[in-house]
Amino acid sequence: MLARRAMAAGSDAGRAPGVLVVVCLLLCFGFISCGSQRVYGIVHENVTFSVASTVPLNEILWKKQKDKVAEWENSELRAFSPFTNRINLDLVSGDLTIFNLTSSDEDKYEMESPNITGTKTFSLYVLEPLPSPRATCALTNGSIEVLCKISEHYNSHPELTVYSWDCPMEQCKHNSTKVYFKLEDDLPQTIQCTASNPLVNKTSSIVLETCVPNSGHSRNRYMFILSLLGAIIITTCTMLYMRGILKCGRQTDRNSSS
Repeated sequence: MLARRAMAAGSDAGRAPGVLVVVCLLLCFGFISCGSQRVYGIVHENVTFSVASTVPLNEILWKKQKDKVAEWENSELRAFSPFTNRINLDLVSGDLTIFNLTSSDEDKYEMESPNITGTKTFSLYVLEPLPSPRATCALTNGSIEVLCKISEHYNSHPELTVYSWDCPMEQCKHNSTKVYFKLEDDLPQTIQCTASNPLVNKTSSIVLETCVPNSGHSRNRYMFILSLLGAIIITTCTMLYMRGILKCGRQTDRNSSS
C-alpha cells in the first residue's frame, strides 16, 4: 500500500510541472484571463475598454456584471439601458467606448465572443474631477509643518490620490500629505505640492516666508520703519531750522540798521 501511494505521489509530482507549463502557455497566448484589467474614467467624460482583437469577430457581447451593455449579432447592433445612445462598439477590434460617464457606470465589464477563447474582463473606476490641493503651514515644535490636502468634500476613491512635493530638500522626495522644515535650515523660497490620481494631477505652491513666525519679521519691519521715520524727521527739522536761521538773521540786520 505504501509503495502504491509513493508511486502515485511520484506520478502527481511528475505531472505538476507539465500542468504548470500548459497553464503558462495558455496565459502567454491569452486563452486564460487571470484577472480584470483596471480602467479609469472621469465623470462626464469618455472611457474605452480596449480588446484589440486580432481575429475577425462574428458576434460580440458586452456585459456589466450580468446585465447586457451592447450586443452585435446577425449584423445587428443593440445597446441596452442605461447605455442607449452612450456607447460605441468597434465591430473590428471589439473595443467598447462609453460616453458621458456617471458614477453608477463603475463596475466590472466583460466581453464575450465565440471567436475568442474565454472572456475579456475590465474593472472600471469612475472618478470625480480632481480639485486643486491647498497648501497650508503652521509652526509646530520649532519646525514648520506644511500640509497639502484637497477638499475634505472630495471622497471619490481617496485611496487612489497620491501627494508629492517639489523642492530641493531631501524631505520633498517622499510622498506624503505633510512635510517638515527646521527654522534654522536654509529654507527654499517656494515649494510645490501635487495631488494626483491615475488620470490627473493638480499642483499648488506656498512661499515658506509666510510660515515663519511674525515676531521676527515684525521686529525687522518695525526697525526699518523707525529708521525711515527718523531720517524723515531729522531731514525735516534740519530744513525748518535752516529756514529759521535765515529769518532770524534778517531781523537782526533790520534792528541794527535802525
